[in-house]
Amino acid sequence: MAKIKVQNREITVVSHNNDDYISLTDMARSQLQEHIIFRWLSLKNTIEYLGEWEMLYNPIFNCTEFGTIKNISGSNNFVLSVKTCLGLKGNIRDYATINELICLSNMENINAVLINDGLPQSKRVLKLNQIAIQQMEILEGLGSKKLLK
Repeated sequence: MAKIKVQNREITVVSHNNDDYISLTDMARSQLQEHIIFRWLSLKNTIEYLGEWEMLYNPIFNCTEFGTIKNISGSNNFVLSVKTCLGLKGNIRDYATINELICLSNMENINAVLINDGLPQSKRVLKLNQIAIQQMEILEGLGSKKLLK
């Protein structure tokens, strides 16, 4: 296992079959990324995506136990369990930046439109992820610009 330094934090890199994988756990320990990864991991769509990935690529994946996790994901109990593990209290949105809240609101609206258009969940997740990344890049890039005079 190799380690790389990102913003003075060590992140584990594991190589397998000529592919490199970075540790989300190590990234989550970083103050800057903790809330972003936490929110991403607490979403039901993320849990479903991870389950699909594991079913495709992990021959010893426990589908039965995953079904239990998937069924409670996105619920208040699941979110509270994850937040408690990270030592966070209160509403998950209390830890979001204004840009993250704007992006989340946009994703909720876009998701409703995509559902109305009949797009299957597997395709919605991918599309929403792409849009969210683009929006966060734009919103974070606006931080140094004055838009209102």
